[in-house]
Amino acid sequence: MNPICKLFNIKYPIIQAGMVWCSGWRLASAVSNAGGLGIIGAGSMYPEVLRSHIQKCKLATQQPFGVNIPLLYPNIQEIIDVVIEEKVKIVFSSAGNPATWTSFLKEKGITVVHVIANTKFAIKAQEAGVDAIVAEGFEAGGHNGREETTTMCLIPIIKALVNIPVIAAGGIGSGKAMLAAFALGADAVQIGSAFAVAEESSAHPAFKHKIIAANEGDTKLAMKKLVPVRLLKNEFADAIANAEADGASRNKLADLLGHARAKLGMFEGDMENGELEIGQVSAMLNEVKPAKEILEEIWQEFKVKIVQLGQLQNELNS
Repeated sequence: MNPICKLFNIKYPIIQAGMVWCSGWRLASAVSNAGGLGIIGAGSMYPEVLRSHIQKCKLATQQPFGVNIPLLYPNIQEIIDVVIEEKVKIVFSSAGNPATWTSFLKEKGITVVHVIANTKFAIKAQEAGVDAIVAEGFEAGGHNGREETTTMCLIPIIKALVNIPVIAAGGIGSGKAMLAAFALGADAVQIGSAFAVAEESSAHPAFKHKIIAANEGDTKLAMKKLVPVRLLKNEFADAIANAEADGASRNKLADLLGHARAKLGMFEGDMENGELEIGQVSAMLNEVKPAKEILEEIWQEFKVKIVQLGQLQNELNS
């Protein structure tokens, strides 16, 4: 049995990323009901908002689901308390030191997965005792690794380094890409952007439609002096790019970013002044549809491509 399917007790080795302003209970429950692992993104939620989403997700699905927790969250203790009180069984941690909370969460019977973008944190995560890691390449949307290592390079490097399951992320939005990740050694895939445009995603409709209208080159990694983030082009992204070209300081970039910029764009629908976090794979997305349909299309294409590769192998051996 696939190690990730066994770890989470799910049908398909497909995890929906815990994206800010996109991954509420509706999306998480829809993905879990479809056989993948749905994740509630706590990064954009106050503790009591998170509690409400967890409770609603429990009512909407009988299948496993998890919560993504950025470890640099200012109310981290309250978030952890909510997760424990609501008896969440799976936590994906990110943006921080995995050693800080992993052992505590595992003592509570929680399965812990940590998101990494380089070998240093892959080793730290394994030493901290996580059950699996997400290795996220430079193609991914949202906050990203400073090293700018692509998924194709990162996955085999990480897989050779650790002895726990590896979930590939970054640029994966199709069955073909999923198969490529497995060929590189991944045990499962985590998918963000393709689920950001799902009907059940809590992203603003204007953001979803801007994503499906995106072309190659319409995203760029920005704000490396702060925390690197991949942004979809708009007036805000242009202002950041111009400031960086002029050698803007961290303080200047922080002033430009301001407060709640991602909420303004992704959740409230200001397509010019908001921060629009999305991956390079947005150029391949062209339709808003149910999460179940997205997952099933990816899985079916994955299986078809496996058969086609087998046929290719036969041709090459004949």
